[in-house]
Amino acid sequence: MQTLDVNDPGLPDLQFVLMVLALCSSELESLNVPESLRVSLFDRCWAMLHDEPPPTQKEERVLDLREGHELALQAMVDVIRSTLNDRRITVLRWDHPPSPPSQKSTLEALPLVERLQLLYPASSDIPDGPQERP
Repeated sequence: MQTLDVNDPGLPDLQFVLMVLALCSSELESLNVPESLRVSLFDRCWAMLHDEPPPTQKEERVLDLREGHELALQAMVDVIRSTLNDRRITVLRWDHPPSPPSQKSTLEALPLVERLQLLYPASSDIPDGPQERP
């Protein structure tokens, strides 16, 4: 079971907002936030950056926060916290196994991966672990 404290997440605001919105737009059945509240949170944050209505397709429900609108980011943090706290949800909880890596390690990273596997042999089941270098 993974958790995220809404009021003291231990993350920078940008990561907190991205994490909560990713959870809200996911289809995780184990997340302790009702679907209607997930949609509402995403839609309210979307409205802070866009004039058009939020997308309805799940794949398109992603916010691009690279522009760095600090005021909008702080507003999103406030909306997320106040909305969840009003519903007495102070800790997000979900159960989801870690996903496999989506990319192979670069050749430059392989020496580090190899050293980590020597230090922590239990994690040697990393799919792109030590390999022959060209």
